[in-house]
Amino acid sequence: MFVITADQVDSRHDVDRADAALAALESAYGEDLALPIDQTAGDEIQILTPTAASALAMVVALARSGHWSIGLGVGDVRAPLPDAARKATGPAFIGAREAVDAAKRSDSRFALRAPDAPERADIVEPLMSMLLLIRSRRSEQGWEVADLMRAGHSQKEAAGILGISAAAVSQRLRAALWRVEEDARESLGVLLAELDAEASPPTRNGTDTTE
Repeated sequence: MFVITADQVDSRHDVDRADAALAALESAYGEDLALPIDQTAGDEIQILTPTAASALAMVVALARSGHWSIGLGVGDVRAPLPDAARKATGPAFIGAREAVDAAKRSDSRFALRAPDAPERADIVEPLMSMLLLIRSRRSEQGWEVADLMRAGHSQKEAAGILGISAAAVSQRLRAALWRVEEDARESLGVLLAELDAEASPPTRNGTDTTE
């Protein structure tokens, strides 16, 4: 299981962004959630998902806004699941709590913890941070074409939508490191799935490991 704990950056001097983030993530990834997204402590949200792909997608979605410190915990979750994420427990939740605290000191505002597989987590975390930092340096024009490509449009279609040449789209994609991101996301999805398998082996996954 994957647990995301995200804490709003500088919330004392900003509007509360938890409700809007929760609604956007529920709308986009609701089918991939093990429990509804929870607002746990004012400006903090907590997410539980069983898949590496959805965990990665939600991390990058939260990071894009720049408003969140994001901790990702990987491992077992105590079964049976309660009716709310804030009531759930287990190593994945412990990891997410440790991770979000570490994320506040990270350049990427992201950290990863897997209490039962710390060495593998230490390998994956800097790669995730690198991806987030690449995305954080993308221009508004780069995001325009990247969003259209991720939505399934071809470069030719993107050119027509934006009213620019196909060559300009290609140039923007190169500057945005679009292909680098796509390749990295595919590899990170595999690494996160492998981390989950190591942190939550079949003999223990879904069981109460707190006894």
